[in-house]
Amino acid sequence: MHKKDIVLSIVVVNLNTKDLTIGCIRSVKKEAKDLSFELLLTDNGSNDGSVEAFREIKKEDYWKDKFTLILNDSNTGYAKANNQGIRKAKGKYILLLNNDTVVHQNALQCLVSFADKSSDVGVVGSRLLNIDGTLQMSCYHFPTITNAIKEYWLGQKGLFEKFAPKGKNPITVDSVVGAAFLITPEAKKRVGILDERYFAYFEDIDYCRQTWKKGLKVYYLPDSVITHYHGATFKKLANEKERWKKLIPSSKVYHGTLKHYIINTVLWLGQKWQKIIS
Repeated sequence: MHKKDIVLSIVVVNLNTKDLTIGCIRSVKKEAKDLSFELLLTDNGSNDGSVEAFREIKKEDYWKDKFTLILNDSNTGYAKANNQGIRKAKGKYILLLNNDTVVHQNALQCLVSFADKSSDVGVVGSRLLNIDGTLQMSCYHFPTITNAIKEYWLGQKGLFEKFAPKGKNPITVDSVVGAAFLITPEAKKRVGILDERYFAYFEDIDYCRQTWKKGLKVYYLPDSVITHYHGATFKKLANEKERWKKLIPSSKVYHGTLKHYIINTVLWLGQKWQKIIS
């Protein structure tokens, strides 16, 4: 398969979630059908038998010339592991696909088709569903100090928490989450790869911010449907009570240290105030 033939490079990262990743790979195989694609899988130092399982899949006839396995000795972080796949990608479009996802019928084709038709597209996000089939919130307004004050002090809901647009038409949003995150050639050219200062979290919203700054748009595409188990890998990194601490280093990179502390003070005081008045 020549470089010019590959339309879509699907980049997946695994860390000790073998069964979920295999499920993701199988769903890609089932639904990619006539789409010209490749899969680039980075393993971030798993010790649960993942690598051995992936090597067996790679031997299957179907995956010949379609499967690139990248092995790290340790957990290099989400952004860096994705970038390893992006650097080796030969496709026109790059899809960052979380390993805890299941691709639905025509989900991949819809992403490519939409991006093909629109010259201003930088990033496209799929409509995500929870395991029970309910809609998953997967878009963000940029987390500014102004939006924090409006939501937590002035009661204007939906400015700081994740949301999902209503309706069936493609719509521009500030940011989509990175679970199913299509990067166009123009975005790759203008924005580049993910910022590796982010170990976990914020790399997707930062990429979307850079996309808008470079004159391209971020779209949410309801026609492309993907089930997302949500946070399966990160649950292994820290328990529920400790997970917020993982956000701090990335928040400081994204906002800058001063803004990080201002926003978190606004949120903390706002949440205390909400409890008092309620």
